[in-house]
Amino acid sequence: MALELRGRHRERETLDRLLGDVRSGRSRVLVLRGEAGVGKTALLDYLTGHAPAGRVIRSAGIEPETELAYSALQQLCAPLLEHLGRLPEPQRDALSTAFGLSTGRPPEGLVIGLAVLGLLAEAAAEQPLICVVDDAQWLDRMSEVILTFVARRLDAESVALIFAVRGQGLDGLPDLAVDGLPDADARALLDSVLPGLVDARVRDRIVAETRGNPLALLELPRDLSPAELAFGLGGQAGGGGRSGTVPGRVEETFQRRIAALPEDSRTLLLVAAVEPVGDIPLLWRAAALLGVGPEAAAPAEAAGLVEFGARIRFRHPLVRSAGHRSAEPAELRAVHHALAEVTDADRDPDRRAWHRAHAAVGPDERVAAELERSAGRALARGGRAAAASFLERAAELTLDPEARAARTIAAARARFVSGGVAAVPELLAAAELGPYDPVRQAEIERLRARVAFAVNSGRAAVTPLLEAAGRLSSLDAAAARATYLSAIGAAVNAGRLGGDDLRRAAEAARTAPPGDEPAGRLLTAFTTWSLDGHTAAVPLFRRAVEQVTAENDLDLHWLAGMAEHEIFDDTSFLTRTERTVAFARREGLLALLPGALTFRATALIYSGRFADASDLLGEAGALAYATGPSPHPATAAILAAHRGRTGPALEAIGSLQTEARAGGVGWLLGVAGYARAVLHNGHGDYPAALAAARQATEHDDLAVLQWALGELVEAAARTHDIDLAKTARDRLASRATASGSGWARGTLALADALVGTDAETSYREAIEQLAGTRLDLQTARARLLYGEWLRRENRRADARLQLRPAHDAFATMGAEGFAERASRELLATGETVRKRITGVREELTAQEGQIVRLAAAGRTNPEIGAVLFLSPRTVEWHLRKIFAKLGVTSRRELAASV
Repeated sequence: MALELRGRHRERETLDRLLGDVRSGRSRVLVLRGEAGVGKTALLDYLTGHAPAGRVIRSAGIEPETELAYSALQQLCAPLLEHLGRLPEPQRDALSTAFGLSTGRPPEGLVIGLAVLGLLAEAAAEQPLICVVDDAQWLDRMSEVILTFVARRLDAESVALIFAVRGQGLDGLPDLAVDGLPDADARALLDSVLPGLVDARVRDRIVAETRGNPLALLELPRDLSPAELAFGLGGQAGGGGRSGTVPGRVEETFQRRIAALPEDSRTLLLVAAVEPVGDIPLLWRAAALLGVGPEAAAPAEAAGLVEFGARIRFRHPLVRSAGHRSAEPAELRAVHHALAEVTDADRDPDRRAWHRAHAAVGPDERVAAELERSAGRALARGGRAAAASFLERAAELTLDPEARAARTIAAARARFVSGGVAAVPELLAAAELGPYDPVRQAEIERLRARVAFAVNSGRAAVTPLLEAAGRLSSLDAAAARATYLSAIGAAVNAGRLGGDDLRRAAEAARTAPPGDEPAGRLLTAFTTWSLDGHTAAVPLFRRAVEQVTAENDLDLHWLAGMAEHEIFDDTSFLTRTERTVAFARREGLLALLPGALTFRATALIYSGRFADASDLLGEAGALAYATGPSPHPATAAILAAHRGRTGPALEAIGSLQTEARAGGVGWLLGVAGYARAVLHNGHGDYPAALAAARQATEHDDLAVLQWALGELVEAAARTHDIDLAKTARDRLASRATASGSGWARGTLALADALVGTDAETSYREAIEQLAGTRLDLQTARARLLYGEWLRRENRRADARLQLRPAHDAFATMGAEGFAERASRELLATGETVRKRITGVREELTAQEGQIVRLAAAGRTNPEIGAVLFLSPRTVEWHLRKIFAKLGVTSRRELAASV
């Protein structure tokens, strides 16, 4: 141990600090990142050897296990399952199902993540818990997703979660680069294993060639004589393959050592390398089938390659890899066959099926059927990526063309829902090689359309979607309508960058027979909107969105929400976003939740709840790593613009424009122009607002144009370009009149007031109508504009009656630009303006602010934890800090401080 930790003072200090934090009640996460053999495992051994009194549990990714769902996670959690009964029932059931301990509905990743978080917290309730995950580059996909989620949410549970990984992976977590040893320590380590005196220059050359990699220093010179070492390691360089890398050269050394073993020992080592969990009884039973006895272990142990004790322990994971690479294909198949024969078909059917699949030489229907059943079990446990792997191999082993095509499509479907979109087109192409079947072809086209939209929801998706919809027209009318709707959605996203894509998509969609299902009704509404205009589409939109809920169609809720914006239906939009987030949380839909949170944040901005909106955006960002690409940053830019902090707002808007052009999503350019107009109007920089609003209104962007037209009317009126203001007002009027909602009437009345149409009556009408909505931000802006008009009319007392509540509302929301504008107007009326606290006390962090708001609303600690994905212990710890910061002692006092 001491030799292996030469020169690791910096790393040991980091680990010592981590352990100190855990002893004091905090949780810590760290990723040790470095190449194979550099000493990551030795550092993990140091950590566990110096851990405080408490529990230490270890897990590791294993290369043969990367396709088995939850294999590493189950290994980590197995010693903690005594605490399973303390978890809330939905979490307990989800984890039990995922681990195959019970049957139930397929669990979603978010619920499993919360369950693992709770399990760790419960295990650490009485004593610190140290969790170590080695070789994380070989984690199965679901274990990686869940452990990354948990790592991001740990805070005050006295849990340490430490990973060791080669190369990339686990991005965004705190990490520590583990490099080779400093030269002096590397020379000392090398001297400890050299067979005799070696010239100092040769020694220095070896240190340089190995880059201080401890395993290379220990292993590469091992089998060389002093005469051979006289030339450094040059004779071991080999040619091609992995030998150009230090780990590759070490692995080749292990391969040579394996090749020197007796045949029985090589076979036994191969069985140990293929058997992933180190099950000694299983190993000996498989070896016996291959004619190998226990005496074969001695030469492998003497060579320093492996230890056979209570479990199998390789000298290093590279020995396992070397064992694989040293074997001929026939030898590997024989070992897999033996392992399949001795694996219990009732207790471990999936691992048995996987071994049988690797043992198969050619098509084998019995093995393929076993794999298909394994895929079904994986799906029942929520392991979609594992199911896809089982199905892909099942298809490869299937001789019947129809069954092969069916299994390939099933694999493509599982791969798509697991997030492996890039692999789907090749699988669909393979499925099309089977005999033609209209039902199967329709499924292929549906999946192809979904992939096109998932890969790029902007202009690049329009043509592939239209082509897929055309092919579906004669196969599945409902699927054709859904695909045409996706094409229109992509064209809407493409916006001004899409040329005539929207018209082309709508004209093609209009040839499809109408349907009464939600997608069919939305399609009719959108084709009408695209080809016949806003007014004709309003009643169709209104009827269509009533049918679409998160519960019945997750793919349509975003289009329905944009349609509600388009027809000024604030009530439906706010309700939809609230219910969608609640549904995603309740069902644990990790893939849906980031988008739903972002959508909800947009609604909260216009409700004046900036802090809550910011919290949701932060939560969405924290979830993004586990779920794929983050939702586009439109909402973040809109929020930054309304907050009025110029630097951050312009940075967010610039990022939005960059993403828009890179992805061909011109709709985002409309959002960027609108956000820039809001920012400048808020600060009273009306010429800049005018330029931005004109750019934003150059294209009829869905759900954005009416907002941008409102900014244009205000900016044009304030720069005395009344003709332009009236033109913008008229464009707004044609849309608002068709809707007739309070939001629409209030928006139009405000535009009328700005262009001078019976200003006072119009201002009062605007405030009255907007006050009846849940759009508190717009109501405050109407009051500000009315107060400014009254002040210019020399009616100072009346002006103060409007400006004071507007200023207070903006200050509470955190709309700094508009608050300062209102403050200037109030000062001009002769009133003194005091600086107000924005929302929750500024000394609280964003997360603490969210906890305060939830606690003040009467939520319990477990309920707050479920909403924020924190353990109840962490919530309790935060509340103690919050109470101290705010000087309160109870939740009742806390509610009064918000």
